[in-house]
Amino acid sequence: MQGPRPVVLSGPSGAGKSTLLKKLLKDYENIFGFSVSHTTRQPRPGEVNGKDYHFVTREEMQREIDAGEFIEHAEFSGNMYGTSKGAVQAVQAQNQICVLDIDIQGVKNIKRTELDPIYISVQPPSIEILEKRLRERKTETEESLQKRLTAARVDLELSKEPGLFDLVIINDDLEKAYSELKEVLLEVSESLGIFSTS
Repeated sequence: MQGPRPVVLSGPSGAGKSTLLKKLLKDYENIFGFSVSHTTRQPRPGEVNGKDYHFVTREEMQREIDAGEFIEHAEFSGNMYGTSKGAVQAVQAQNQICVLDIDIQGVKNIKRTELDPIYISVQPPSIEILEKRLRERKTETEESLQKRLTAARVDLELSKEPGLFDLVIINDDLEKAYSELKEVLLEVSESLGIFSTS
């Protein structure tokens, strides 16, 4: 895979990585590009095929996985999710730094590939704060909320593995977390000569 070194953002649901990512892509849209994942789940209201996800059938996705077209893939709640080589190459072809939003299982899968990204983990200050954030969203049933919290505990435990992440950002203050994220990405992009600090 040619092009700028990609960035992998990981962290439990509710840690704030989507918010940080949206901010980054809005502020620096010509520098960073988002790798659009594939999924076999149904689109939620307002989601756009090719922008939020590539919505595909299980058969299509399995065929491409078998053909070696995916960097990583996983299954959650009966749906498949994954990152295709094509999605990353599409961003790199624009000479942008490709940002991937991937769970901890995906991070471990990518470690076994030739993709050499910068690994960043975005984490909540505590499980209690995470639970409060998820409850405030009011998008979860109690059952799915508990599933997310269980997954978050596993995620946070696994992320302690030495050397798994290049940077861990504790998101207790969005602006502070955002400037930490920008600082590390600044170094990457400056080395490519495509980022100015102004």
